[in-house]
Amino acid sequence: MENNYVEMTREHQQELQQRLDFLINVKREEIKKAIAEAREQGDLSENADYSAAREDQSNNEHEIEEIQKQLKFARIVDKIFIKVLYVDLKKEYEFEICGNESKPFEHKISSDSPLAVACKNHHKGETFKFVTDAGKEMTVKLLEKK
Repeated sequence: MENNYVEMTREHQQELQQRLDFLINVKREEIKKAIAEAREQGDLSENADYSAAREDQSNNEHEIEEIQKQLKFARIVDKIFIKVLYVDLKKEYEFEICGNESKPFEHKISSDSPLAVACKNHHKGETFKFVTDAGKEMTVKLLEKK
């Protein structure tokens, strides 16, 4: 975790907390029951149900640790809505800049994406260049920023 924090919106923080509560209070208990049932079957060395339950337990605990780490280092950021004109493409796009929880197909981009970083330093009406993750230089005009 670079800079020792994870940027996220308040909504994403709440989603992570709900997921964490589910993993700890529901899924962890389900896995404990599955392990207990598999133990009752006898020989554990060739027990596929036991192996599967232990793997589920390991994956669940790993996800719990990851979410706890994200929440511990959470830095809450406000969403920023931008509308840009890609000059070379002559196409307009709207994006929501929203912490680390990017969803490109929903037009939600990470606050550390090249476009978002470039937009932080510019104002409505300005035209500027930035380099994409793929290394391509793009020229955009910032039409809206709120």
